[in-house]
Amino acid sequence: MQNLAPIALFVYNRPDHTRRTLNYLKQNRLADESRLFIFSDGPKTVNDEEKVGEVRQLIAQAEGFRSVEIIEAKENKGLANAIINGVSRLVNQYGKVIVFEDDLISSPYTLQYFNDALTRYQHEEKVMHIGAYMYPLKEAKELPETFFYRAATSWGWATWQRAWNHFEPDIDKLMARFNREKIRQFSIEGKMNFWKQMQEFKKGKNNSWAIRWYASIFLRGGLTLNPAQSLTHNIGHDGSGIHSNIENMYDVNVSRKPVNIFPETVCEDPKAYLIIKNFLAKRKGTFGQRLVRYLKRKLSI
Repeated sequence: MQNLAPIALFVYNRPDHTRRTLNYLKQNRLADESRLFIFSDGPKTVNDEEKVGEVRQLIAQAEGFRSVEIIEAKENKGLANAIINGVSRLVNQYGKVIVFEDDLISSPYTLQYFNDALTRYQHEEKVMHIGAYMYPLKEAKELPETFFYRAATSWGWATWQRAWNHFEPDIDKLMARFNREKIRQFSIEGKMNFWKQMQEFKKGKNNSWAIRWYASIFLRGGLTLNPAQSLTHNIGHDGSGIHSNIENMYDVNVSRKPVNIFPETVCEDPKAYLIIKNFLAKRKGTFGQRLVRYLKRKLSI
């Protein structure tokens, strides 16, 4: 039997999304050989109790894996604390982990991709994160099957204990290590609002574990492995999530092919960087498209 990474699935109060995530996950090659740990956060308010209860009834029936362990929190930890605690627990026990949230559709080969990459780069200190999501890049066919890039995506990912040990949750310690040039490089030359996310976390406007994880990777000169064709799709951009808006700019068609080729050299792919930078610069579309998205968000409130 292969030494497969455990899967951490974080759920809260969206039973329909959770059902779809589990259905796709158990259709993965290697699912029946993988240990699944489902972390169910406690209700934040009385209004959340019913949906949290529905999710817990659903996950109690989870099957199709080597084993299923459910960890139910009595009180609400919030997504960031839940993920930080859950990931820490599993990497300390198993040395590595694959992470899903309750709104991700996966390819039948997503788990295979994660496990192959975790094995291949387990001793490469510079490789700190494996992402399964990739933006809908028009030029994806011009890229290798997988490549290294600086930023970390959070819609299906994996890491090792050796990398997670460098996660710095203290925003002040992280921000103190940035200068103007580092901010520019961190933000993909100003094309993505990563530094703004850091500032908003400090002001209490978001509670993102992901931006602190990317910052931790960036400040160590770490790299992330990514597929040219996305192996996950986020179905949570329908306004149902605590941390999501109604968006479609990041919608992708999930690849149905296995990943067979991985980079031999551990360095950021310059062509991939330029293609992603160009996508980020144009992702919001025309003024009219931005206005339509803004109105949809307002009407959904």
